[in-house]
Amino acid sequence: MTPPPEDKSNGYEQVAEQFMRRRNSRIGAAAVREWSKTLPRGAAVLDLGCGHGVPISQALFEEGFAVHGIDASARMIAAFHERFPHAPAECAAAEDSQFFGRTFDGVIAWGLLFLLPGDIQGAIIHKVAGALRPGGRFLFTSPREAVTWIDTMTERESVSLGFQAYQELLLAAGLRLVREQTDEGDNFYYLAGKQ
Repeated sequence: MTPPPEDKSNGYEQVAEQFMRRRNSRIGAAAVREWSKTLPRGAAVLDLGCGHGVPISQALFEEGFAVHGIDASARMIAAFHERFPHAPAECAAAEDSQFFGRTFDGVIAWGLLFLLPGDIQGAIIHKVAGALRPGGRFLFTSPREAVTWIDTMTERESVSLGFQAYQELLLAAGLRLVREQTDEGDNFYYLAGKQ
């Protein structure tokens, strides 16, 4: 018997409709808008794990950025494409994508990294560093503490490597942690830059 194919969406393809109904359209948008002020006007931004595009990609589009979206859930990327038909969008896992074969001024991974095993998180951070232009910015969310928990929606394990480990991974990839912050939903943000 052939085992079922690996779910690169980490369970989010199965709960896509529920996620899109429940995703608060305000949480994260203000923090992303603030981060976007560090980018050049009209900058190219890659949204890893973009989901259906609300509210993160939507906030970036409203600020005038050229957003490219990648998500491993076919349902989510279809909703993203329907909402933003002119934006490049790819159904792929972040670790498998070629990032459209180009570089970006900014990359954002809101609510993505901690869904992945630690080694893949590190690989994605290195991959992002390679996709950033000099002076580019990277924003991602994950708890400050090193902690493991069960995602309430997918019932799968989530893993935060913790502040120290993320800082070391960023440095090893040639990125520097510029700032950290939390938002109104108590999400912890790592804001890094490439020299």
